[in-house]
Amino acid sequence: MERSRFGIINSHFSPQSSVMASEKEAALAADPSDSPTIRFDKIIDKEIPSKVVFEDDKVLAFRDIAPQAPKHIIIIPKVKDGLTRLAKAEERHCEILGRLLYTAKLVAKQEGLEDGFRIVINDGPTACQSVYHLHIHLIGGRQMNWPPG
Repeated sequence: MERSRFGIINSHFSPQSSVMASEKEAALAADPSDSPTIRFDKIIDKEIPSKVVFEDDKVLAFRDIAPQAPKHIIIIPKVKDGLTRLAKAEERHCEILGRLLYTAKLVAKQEGLEDGFRIVINDGPTACQSVYHLHIHLIGGRQMNWPPG
């Protein structure tokens, strides 16, 4: 039985789901458009609870619900402004892109990741991007391996 695109994506974000969709399934089911990203929009609007670790007028950082390391934080711009993925970035996005990376540095320090951390941006379906609202994964608290993926 084939699951609907919404069902796969919803199970990817639902911690109560008994059957989590794989990252690949969620990415292949995602809609790579500029349409609203319901989950991130609701997290920004505080309609869905999240464990916020940093917030200012431009950026929101919160703990990932399916962490891949002891510290796994999602950092997003509060206004998408067409920035669905890094490949869609334009010169007008330079300020927010820099702000996202600087926020990653601040949050890493706040989280005690002085020994190092990894920044990940999944871009497009083959990179397993499942939410088309540009976001950074800040991952740390354990030894990372190379090569990734």
